[in-house]
Amino acid sequence: QVHLVESGGGLVQAGGSLRLSCAASGGTFRSYAMGWFRQAPGKEREFVAAINWSGGGTAYADSLKGRFTISRDNTKNTVYLQMNSLKPEDTAVYSCAADRTIPSQPRSRIGAYEYWGQGTQVTVSS
Repeated sequence: QVHLVESGGGLVQAGGSLRLSCAASGGTFRSYAMGWFRQAPGKEREFVAAINWSGGGTAYADSLKGRFTISRDNTKNTVYLQMNSLKPEDTAVYSCAADRTIPSQPRSRIGAYEYWGQGTQVTVSS
């Protein structure tokens, strides 16, 4: 059983930056691909970014490329999401997830992920 805990969310002005962290425990971190997803009020959960087990492969939602960067540190069992040039429409609960089925591929499909964190709120004010 993998336990994921997100941190780093908060309130930021438009144009600002935040770095989210997701700490994993209870499993072999390097055995998982990791993903970030977000859910805004009244909307469905959507894919943000994913990274494979080694960090050598990444994937992003097209609309977020160039502003968001996913990375991981396998020595710290942590995956990060650096978010720059934030916009009010980025306001959402951000959750990390672990995919142990195909750790070599950073996948965007929500159903590919078996373990989920509780999420951290990100609010971007205009």
